[in-house]
Amino acid sequence: MTPSTDLNIPLFERAKARIPGGVNSPVRAFRAVGGTPRFVQRAHGAYFWDANGQRFIDYIGSWGPMILGHGHPAVLDAVQKAAVDGFSFGAPTEREVELAEEIADLLPSIDMVRLVSSGTEAGMSAIRLARGATGRSRIIKFEGCYHGHADALLVKAGSGLATFGNPTSAGVPPEVVRHTLVLEYNNLAQLDEAFALHGADIAGLIIEPIAGNMNFVRASQPFIDRCRELCTRHGALFIADEVMTGFRVGLQCAQGLLNVKPDITVLGKVIGGGMPLAAFGGRRDVMEQLAPLGPVYQAGTLSGNPVATACGLATLREIRKPGFFTALAARTRALVDGLHSAAREAGVPFAADSEGGMFGFFLLDALPQNYPAVMQSNGAAFNTLFHGLLERGVYIAPALYEAGFVSAAHSEDDIGATVQAAREAFRLIGR
Repeated sequence: MTPSTDLNIPLFERAKARIPGGVNSPVRAFRAVGGTPRFVQRAHGAYFWDANGQRFIDYIGSWGPMILGHGHPAVLDAVQKAAVDGFSFGAPTEREVELAEEIADLLPSIDMVRLVSSGTEAGMSAIRLARGATGRSRIIKFEGCYHGHADALLVKAGSGLATFGNPTSAGVPPEVVRHTLVLEYNNLAQLDEAFALHGADIAGLIIEPIAGNMNFVRASQPFIDRCRELCTRHGALFIADEVMTGFRVGLQCAQGLLNVKPDITVLGKVIGGGMPLAAFGGRRDVMEQLAPLGPVYQAGTLSGNPVATACGLATLREIRKPGFFTALAARTRALVDGLHSAAREAGVPFAADSEGGMFGFFLLDALPQNYPAVMQSNGAAFNTLFHGLLERGVYIAPALYEAGFVSAAHSEDDIGATVQAAREAFRLIGR
């Protein structure tokens, strides 16, 4: 495909004239890797086709929701039937009750659920709820974890534990993030010191139990246990952000794998099956602080949308079937093992991990445990790998620091084709 015949290029030029940067979410841009984004025309199963009609094996899956693959028959049927009945009512429906019941049935930490429309909205609301329920202002988050683009969470680490974070986006006043304390992921000593200094003022601690926004980094068991212990001891609320990991790494999410019980859980992506839907839920006494029962206000015109809840319910009911996650995890592990073998053959440093249908890799000799270590990965080599895979019909995240996703629709042949493409792309790095 030459620039003169690549139909993605004129589409991107049109987009840039009316959409900032030509994309409606920065993660879709190719600025980190160079080149032109692929404009998707359609998708089915494990694939999508771009403006040129070229097919790609898709390891983004709408950044995680498409755990069944694109266009699963049961999901399509549920959505089509719901759409006939109406797109939106602004009034309660039985289906949103069913979805709340389904989520609570799967997660023992959740007694009550509030449905919203995006992960950012859910994360922002969970923070407000923690502050309202405790009467405190300070929040702990961890560098490298992403909880949406709410002002209070767009923050990087300050100069030390006595100071709070600094904004990472223009338009966020310093005073908005002065109550947000940013710590290093998996750093037990820093966590202990933070609670020793500020424990009486901390409303909540929010964490991705498996971080997917610095690629794929697990919280260690001692670290997550200590987070839970310190929150309990100091009266702070433990918030698990499972927007990415929720029903993606296992049927009881990352909290089930780590045997930890959050006070509040933030969910998204898979629970909407690809439709704009998210949620936050938790202990009954905490959730009853929300309006109309309590003083913490939260509202949304499209919350519990009837088409989105139909999509989410159908997805959750499919992934509950016996053996689903066993098969998905095996397929994902086969991909990771194949990539590791291909990198080793080419002499390229490589470390990878996976859980359920989520995976990540680093061009490093060992898996990193926190954001500073992640930042040591070889960006130039990744760009070569990304474009090498893209040219061979394999689509991974156009960014070094994003996790990848395998769906139930990915076949053994898809995995084999991906590994072969990677084998050829890794050789380009070794040159």
